[in-house]
Amino acid sequence: MRGRATLHAWLMLGPAMLLLVAFTHYPVVATLWHSLFSTPRGARPARFVGVENYAALADDPVFWQALSNNLLYALGTVPLSIGLALAMALWVNGRIAGRAALRVAYFTPTVLPMIAVANLWLFFYTPDYGLVDRITGFLFGWGPTNWIGSQETALGAMMAIAVWKEAGFFMIFYLAALQAIPPVLYEAASVEGASRFTVFRRVTLPLLGPTTLFIAVNALINGFRLVDHIIVMTHGGPDNATALLLTYIYEVGFRFWDTAQASALTMVLLLILALVALAQFTLLGRRTHYR
Repeated sequence: MRGRATLHAWLMLGPAMLLLVAFTHYPVVATLWHSLFSTPRGARPARFVGVENYAALADDPVFWQALSNNLLYALGTVPLSIGLALAMALWVNGRIAGRAALRVAYFTPTVLPMIAVANLWLFFYTPDYGLVDRITGFLFGWGPTNWIGSQETALGAMMAIAVWKEAGFFMIFYLAALQAIPPVLYEAASVEGASRFTVFRRVTLPLLGPTTLFIAVNALINGFRLVDHIIVMTHGGPDNATALLLTYIYEVGFRFWDTAQASALTMVLLLILALVALAQFTLLGRRTHYR
C-alpha cells in the first residue's frame, strides 16, 4: 500500500515537476552556461571566456545606472503599492455605500494590458494639454512639463504608472485576508475597550502577516519585471534615465545581439532577486504568524 501511495504521489507531482524543470531550472542553468562563453559571430563559434562577461559589467556605466535606477524604482514602487493596497482594502472592506463599485474601480487597472496602460498614460503625460499637466496647472499653477522627456521626472513618472497598475491587484489579496479574520477577535478587542489604531496594530496587522509577505515578494519581483510601459513610452531614455536591468538586458540581447553579455546580466538580476527574496523571508518570516 505504501509503495502504491508513493507511486501515485509521484505520478501526480510528475507533470508539475516536469514543467518546473523545463521552464525554470533548465533555463537558469542554460543561461549561466552561456554567460561563460562569448557570443558567436557568423563563422566564429562561441569560446569559453570564464567570468569576462561579468568583469565587463563592472566597467559598464550603463549597467550601473540601470542597476541604481532599478533599485530606486523598486524602493519607490514596492512600499507604495503595498501601503496603497492595504489602505484600499481596509476602505472597501468596511460598510460603506457603493463599496462594490469601489472594488471594481480599484481593480480595473489590474486587468488592463500594460501596453494599453502605457498608451493611456502617454496621453496623461502629454505636455500642456495632458491630464497631469491640467491637474498640476489648476492646483499649483505649474506650466507645461515634459514628464517623460526630462531626466528629473521620467523615472518618477514610470513609478507612478507601476503603482497605479499594481495596487489594485494586491488589494484583492488583502481584502480576502481581511474577510478571513474571525469577527470574534474584533468583538473581544471592543469589549476590552481597544481603540481602532490598537486593534489594527495588535490584531489586524499581525494576522495579515502571511499575506503581506506574499505580496512583498511578488511586488519585488514586479519591481524588476514590470517594464513593458518603459519600453513603449521611453525606451529607457532620456539618456538612460529610465533604463532598468530588464530593459538593458532586452537592449543588449535583441538590439546589439550580444547574447553572452545579456546572459550575464540575467544572472546578475536573478542573483539580486534571490538575495532580496531571501532577506524578505528571513526578516519578515520571523514576524509572520500563520496561526
